[in-house]
Order: sequence, then structure tokens, then C-alpha cells
Amino acid sequence: IRKIILFHTAVESFVLLVFLCRTRGGVHIHDDKLTVTSPALMFVKALDVLLEKMRNAGFDFSRVKAISGSGQQHGSVFWRKGARQTLNHLDPQKHLHLQLQECFALQDCPVWMDSSTSDQCQFLEAAVGGAQRLADITGSRAYERFTGSQIAKIYRSKPEEFSETERISLISSFASSLFLGDYAPIDFSDGSGMNLMDIFERRWSQVCLDAAAPQLAERLGDLTPSAAVLGCVSLYYTERFGFAPSCKVVAFTGDNPGSLAGMRLQEGDLAVSLGTSDTVFLWIRDPRPSTEGHIFCNPVDCGAYMALICFKNGSFPRERIRDECAGGSWERFSAALRSTPMGNHGNLGMYFDVMEITPPAAGVHRFNAEGQRVSWFEQDVEIRALLEGQFLAKRVHAEKLGYKIREFSTKILTAVVMLSDDEACLQVLSDVFNAPVYTIDVTDSACLGCAYRALHALEAETGASFTETLRNAPEPQLAVRPTPGAQEVQTHTLPSLQNITFQSPFLITHW
Repeated sequence: IRKIILFHTAVESFVLLVFLCRTRGGVHIHDDKLTVTSPALMFVKALDVLLEKMRNAGFDFSRVKAISGSGQQHGSVFWRKGARQTLNHLDPQKHLHLQLQECFALQDCPVWMDSSTSDQCQFLEAAVGGAQRLADITGSRAYERFTGSQIAKIYRSKPEEFSETERISLISSFASSLFLGDYAPIDFSDGSGMNLMDIFERRWSQVCLDAAAPQLAERLGDLTPSAAVLGCVSLYYTERFGFAPSCKVVAFTGDNPGSLAGMRLQEGDLAVSLGTSDTVFLWIRDPRPSTEGHIFCNPVDCGAYMALICFKNGSFPRERIRDECAGGSWERFSAALRSTPMGNHGNLGMYFDVMEITPPAAGVHRFNAEGQRVSWFEQDVEIRALLEGQFLAKRVHAEKLGYKIREFSTKILTAVVMLSDDEACLQVLSDVFNAPVYTIDVTDSACLGCAYRALHALEAETGASFTETLRNAPEPQLAVRPTPGAQEVQTHTLPSLQNITFQSPFLITHW
């Protein structure tokens, strides 16, 4: 692992770049509040700043054997015609951003926060035969932030810029292009988050390309396996920074696939990240695409997939219920969890402080053991109803996408701390999934995952699997095991949750 370089921009570097690019938080939020972009040149300046700081600190670049990385998913960069020639002939005496500032057909490019493409999403779904049909092909229904709809919007709203575009990169393939000194292909895993790729054939879907923009295949280039070695670093890096000419550039991928690698998930495992938004991602072999959640190609096993589900209502409802029912104390919150039984005597609750993604519902929904709506719970019951409800929802949607709990082999990994007493919270998670929970002491699993992927790529030619390559890496730590009887309780509770009907002013959703 010491031979792998793991790039991680320092906070002060990011602050400097935000100032230079006149952004707030690294993005430009436009007047419509829906369009959100970032300057393409900002990413180039970030690399300039980082490499210069490493060189000034005495880092020995000659020891680097391979480079990989992760990029923010769904962001894109539009290269201007002629940019490839510039990439091929970089001057090691000059900063990258000075040489590439005229290389972008779009100075500001869409990022994952953009939600301005609802019309394009509807058109794309209609073109292929509906939302479920699009999910069957690409792994997801049409999402505003996904690159396919973003490209369609650029084609229609900025035809001159689109016409001037020679290549469209994802942020991940853009970053690897900078190191390669040439256009890098999009990898299977990040490419499957675009609504443009057939995830089962691992190639572009022509019907999706046609619905987005003309002559799109040539602008996107070829796809590549996520473990592919793309070549060696360009002469720019060997002459300016002292990289070895033999240093390999391994395909970069998205941040979520990078996290799967960093947490070293294996088949049947599931990772849960608890934060402002909660994210669940899992390793699966036989995916069942749905209009809720996403299926991506697996970044470390070309024959497998990863599923991802994002829940908007994460820490904010937990903090609100903590304040209302536990006097703002996480210790009292945890004590309530320990004092109430698994299954909560049949009381269920779903707490959507804002419109949820999965399912698209809002409001607070409480149900007693008979399945009847109720307006309130006692405080301890409310606390357990909240946490069990959040974790049950994660299990329901994971299973809908193809997740299967395997007795004696499935494990749940979590890298994010939620409460002052994590054990009480993690015990609920373990009981709901009837699987042991492990913790990983990692602050940036996406970065670590790409270091792991770079190492694996060096050994992949020998036939070594990702797991075999990392056999000596630190193991996750067991936190809790399921309480005896958890399976029987959840066997009773899950059907109740699946039969709940949520009614809101927006729609009716059946679980």
C-alpha cells in the first residue's frame, strides 16, 4: 500500500480554489436555484495546488507505482475541439491550469447537485418505454442529476457549445485524463451512473444515446473495465515532478464505487453510511433494477454489481426526535433504545422531515401493532420507532434491488458514527438485518478504495482477486451481533412495513 499514492486535497487548498474560481462551496448555484455547476478549470487548479504542495513537502514521486482515484459521480466536463492535442503536448515548465484554460467548450459544467433537467428525464423515459424499462437497461430510472439528461439539456440549450465539444468526460475520467495526457475512457462502474449505459452488456445503449443527443457515442468514447491499466503517466509528470516513467494510470471511478472498494465489501455484504443523508450500498450478483435506487457495475469484480440507495431523511429526523423525546441528549436517546424491545411491540414509524427520495413521500407516519394510524407515541416508543423504521426501510429497499441475507456470511459495515453511544444504535441495525455489524476506522473510504484499486490493478494480470490482493490490509472490527430471536421478530415486522400505504399531497406509494 505504501507504493500507492492516495490523493486527498487539503482543506486550505480547497478554500484557495473556491476563492480563485468565485464559487461558494465549490459550486455556482444559478438564479433558478435548480441549475448547479462547477468550473472545469477548478479541478485542474486543484491538481496543480496539490502536486506543488506535495513536492514542496519533499514527497518522493519516483516511488509511486500506480495512480487511481475517485471523482464526484454525475459531474461532467465538455472538452473543446483540439483539447486532445494540448493534453498530448503539455509543457512541464508551466502549470496545468495555464495550459488547459482554453480547452473547455463549457467553462461551467453540471454537477450532481443540478436538478434542472426534469423535461429531459421525461423525454428519456418515454423514448425507451418508461421508467422501469430505462432502469432495466441502465440500472436506474431517469434522474435529473444523471449525465444523460444533463447532456440532453446542453445539446438543446447550448447548441454551439455542444457542437464545439470533442469529448465528454465524467469527473473521474477527466481526472485520469490529466495524468494520462490523453482522453481517458469512462470506467464501467462510474459509467453506469449516467442513464446511458447498458449495465448488463457493459456498452453504451444506442436507444439512450439517441434520446440524449446526436453523435454522442463518438463524444463519449469507449468504456473500460474499472480495473484497467490505461497506460503510464505522461512526460509532464515525469519531468515536472519526478514520477517514474513506468508509473501506471489505473482507471478512475466514481466516489460511491470507490467507497465500496475502500470498505472492502464482498459478495453478500452491505455498507451503511449514516449522515445528513443516509446511504446504503451493497455487493450483489443478480440485480433486480427498480425505479427506486440504483444498480452500478461493481468496481472490483467485473461479473458483479453494486446497488446504492440514498435516503434524504438521515440525521436531521434523528436529531429532531432526540431533542423532542430525549431532551437533546444522545445518552438518553440510547437509553430509550435499550429500554424498549426489539420490534417495539409492533409500533412502526416513518419520519420524512423533507420529501424523501426512496420512497417519494413526506410527513410523519405512525402505525400501531394493528396497522392503524396513530397521532403520537410515548417518547421511548417514538425513539425506537424512528430508528427501527429507518433501518427497516433500508432493508426493504435493499431486498427489492436483489440483496439477500446469507446466514453466517453476511456482514454489515459502517464507517460513520451517529451517536455518543454507538452500540445501542448499531444493535438496532444488526437486529433489523439479522447480521453482525462491523466498523471501519476510515475517514475517506473513496480515496482509500482507489489506492486499493491501484494496487489490485498491478496484480490483476496474475489472476489475483481484489480480496486476495488485500489479504494483509486492516480488517474491520466487530461491533455487535444480532440479538437472539431477531430473525423471528423481523419476519413478523417486515410484511407489516411492506403493506403500509403512505398518503401525501404528492402521491400514494405502496411499499
